[in-house]
Amino acid sequence: MDTSCRFHKMEKSEHLKQRWWEYFRYDQEDKVKETYTIIMPPPNVTGSLHLGHALSSTQQDILIRFHKALGKNVLWLPGTDHAGIATQMMVERALEKEGKNRKALGREVFLHHMWQWKEEHEGNILDQMKRMGFAADWGRLTFTLDEGVSYATREAFIRLYKKGKIYKAKRLVSWDPVLRTALSDLEVENIQEAGTLWTLSYDIEGGGKFMLQPQDQKPY
Repeated sequence: MDTSCRFHKMEKSEHLKQRWWEYFRYDQEDKVKETYTIIMPPPNVTGSLHLGHALSSTQQDILIRFHKALGKNVLWLPGTDHAGIATQMMVERALEKEGKNRKALGREVFLHHMWQWKEEHEGNILDQMKRMGFAADWGRLTFTLDEGVSYATREAFIRLYKKGKIYKAKRLVSWDPVLRTALSDLEVENIQEAGTLWTLSYDIEGGGKFMLQPQDQKPY
């Protein structure tokens, strides 16, 4: 059987990747041309990418390549998200397997472990993206704790607050007694469990046969 026309992935991928990087030389922009920019929704450094990342990033990659073909200056700005609470949970779980805990280690040592986790998993994420051939400007990689990004976040928050778009109010939240912080609803997994519903009966003064009967799962 003739296999001369078969695509040899390992032999061709690096060559094709280099060809694309030369085509998307971000340091050779024409200042006169129209621009087209996408800021990549930064994936969390909690682990590796999943199919959802691959799908959404492929859609962005298609748009960048399309507008590049139209002759525009394109910029796809890549980045990663520190995902504070979620990353802290992952690091604490990893430390527990080694018989360590955050409080015993102390703040400085624990932060060191956090940054180690970030460097390792960010590297894996970027490697995955590059292997998929995404045409981002990797020379301008950002991280949500970079000084410039942190400043922009604070500035945006202040502006939205002054416009009344951000406000403080009371509401029920999910409190994590271990992390000692409120969790986003997206970070909470709801589990249904069988329990006991208690009915408490209170006589109403002058109420005759009528009683007040509130119900609660934890009447204590």
